[in-house]
Amino acid sequence: EGLRGTTFVQLNESGEIQYVREIPEPLYKPGDLILELLKAATKDAQPKTPKSFQRKTPKTANEVAKYLFLDVQGSEVEEGMRFFSENIVYRDFNYEEPLRNTVEVQKFIEDFSFPGIEFKPDRFDDGIFSTCFTWEVRLEGQDTAVKGMSFYELDPDTRLITYVRDIPESAIKPPPLGLLARKLRPDLGVFQGFAVGSRGL
Repeated sequence: EGLRGTTFVQLNESGEIQYVREIPEPLYKPGDLILELLKAATKDAQPKTPKSFQRKTPKTANEVAKYLFLDVQGSEVEEGMRFFSENIVYRDFNYEEPLRNTVEVQKFIEDFSFPGIEFKPDRFDDGIFSTCFTWEVRLEGQDTAVKGMSFYELDPDTRLITYVRDIPESAIKPPPLGLLARKLRPDLGVFQGFAVGSRGL
C-alpha cells in the first residue's frame, strides 16, 4: 500500500497552472502528542472574545468550507457541526485511525479549540460536491507556521460533509524516506489519483 496525499492546483485566467501545493501522508503520526505539544507552546495565551457571524446554510462544498473557516471558526462549534453527516469519516493524518461519527468529530474540534492557536485558510478552490483548500496553523508567540491542506466531500443529496482529509506538511523537507526511496529506486514512485467517492480513506 502506498502513501496517500493531496494536491492543490490553481489556474490563472488563461487556464495555465500558477500555483501547486502537494503534501504526502506523513510516515510518523504523533496522535495526541501533537495536541499536548501545541497546548504546551500556547500555555500563556489568553482566551479571545468569540467573534459574531451571520448564520448561513451554503450548499456547495467550497462555500461550506469558507463559511466554516472564515465565518464560524472561533465562535460556535455546534454551528459547524450541523454541516457534518452522521456517517462522516474524518481523516486527520496526525492520527493513525479516522474519526467515524459526529461525536468523535465534535470532540476532536473542541480539543483543538484553545487559546493561542489560529487556523488560517489561504486558498480555496471552487468545487461543488468536493473542495480542497490550503491553510496554515499559527501559534501565538511563534514565528513559524505549519502549512497544510484539507479535502472535504459532500453528499450530493443532503449536502452534508461525508468525508474530510486533513494533511499537514512534514517538518522535514523533503521528507527523508521519500527522498531516499527516489534516489535508490526511482521506479517505485507512482502517482495515482482517485475518483471522488473512492478515497480508500
